Amino acid sequence: MNTMNLAYLAIMLMILEYALFGTLVSIARGRYKVPAPAITGNPDFERYFRVQQNTLEQLIGVIPALWIMALTLSPLWAALLGFLFVASRAYYAYGYYQSAAGRHYGFLIGSWATGGLIVGALIGILKNLFLG
Repeated sequence: MNTMNLAYLAIMLMILEYALFGTLVSIARGRYKVPAPAITGNPDFERYFRVQQNTLEQLIGVIPALWIMALTLSPLWAALLGFLFVASRAYYAYGYYQSAAGRHYGFLIGSWATGGLIVGALIGILKNLFLG
């Protein structure tokens, strides 16, 4: 089995999860009566919106780091950290939908996964540059 496919799967799961969060924002917009283009007005809606926005903010760094780590160091470890990121985002979303304070542990675990991907990408780049 080509383990790069696991890295690709992790990236696609990230994109699908982000799309799901966008769909949930649309549903919440109707449920909490927050007409577009407003993004404030109801704290329950705002939490759904922040989950989607924060996930987008995270993906900007996570996807390239996962890809670089997979290509330069280890596709398996990159994929595993990617899967951890996806699971942590789901946990983050679940907690945040309940209350703002509920997002803490999901965010923390996701930050560890992100950090691991960034460090792994840097190690892979440096390894290939200097040991190559």
